[in-house]
Amino acid sequence: MTVFKKTAIEPIQQAMNTNPIRLADGTLLPRLGQGTWQIGEDPSKRQDEIAALRLGVELGMKVIDTAEMYGDGRSEALVGEAIQGIREDIFLVSKVYPHHAGLDQLEKSCDASLKRLKTDHLDLYLLHWRGNVPLSETIEGMQRLVEAGKISRWGVSNFDAADMLELSGLQGGVNCATNEVLYHLGSRGIEYDLLPLQRDYRMPVLAYSPLAQAGSLRSELLQSRAVKDIAERHEITPMQLLLAWCIRGGDVLAIPKASTEEHVLQNAGAALIQLSEDDLVRLDEEFPAPVSKIPLDII
Repeated sequence: MTVFKKTAIEPIQQAMNTNPIRLADGTLLPRLGQGTWQIGEDPSKRQDEIAALRLGVELGMKVIDTAEMYGDGRSEALVGEAIQGIREDIFLVSKVYPHHAGLDQLEKSCDASLKRLKTDHLDLYLLHWRGNVPLSETIEGMQRLVEAGKISRWGVSNFDAADMLELSGLQGGVNCATNEVLYHLGSRGIEYDLLPLQRDYRMPVLAYSPLAQAGSLRSELLQSRAVKDIAERHEITPMQLLLAWCIRGGDVLAIPKASTEEHVLQNAGAALIQLSEDDLVRLDEEFPAPVSKIPLDII
């Protein structure tokens, strides 16, 4: 395991506690957490991935997001191993398949996740995306899990503005704690209607893939002249700039994935970055905010 100097860790820990995200129930969370998609799938990387998650928690990135879908449970199993001995320091999130979100399957799926995660409760349980099960039935099932003490709160993922409006109109729908969606500098569609709506609901956004998926779009972002210039001026990496941009507003909690300790430390360093108004204007010029409705991006 790599040993990092305390002088490098302490400023990040302090920054993680600055301008926290506030859930409607008053729970305070850091603006940066840890995603686990595709983690736990390669046995040769297992110890590095566990060490990365544990370092992230030490740095203050205590929100760990996983799902029963990720690696058919292998991600949850790895997270379960990583959090042994530090469970009380973790805000643990998992997600249920849409076809498991009915009253006949929801508790079974939750129990299976809890077993893989080696814990007796989840801090947040999300419907991974909307399926054919009526939302009213899923809400009822989630509330039963809360009453049973198996989850502390529930939410949704990949819901667009119309879905959130429908959800809020259902009995118990106001208890939804968050909505996890794709959001990064190259995918800003939620800023037109979904993000303002969730602000009205006092419901922060969990942003997955805040660095964009590896591929042409990420390459476009990293090769952007504006991104390069601003990153150079702040003496940071382009990746850190993208993360700092994502969490700039105080109501978005980004959950980047990292498989090594060095990558975790780099991600966590984004909490130290303060972008200027000029920085934001230049990024807006190259990657403009939406001026009309854009269908929700999903990966």
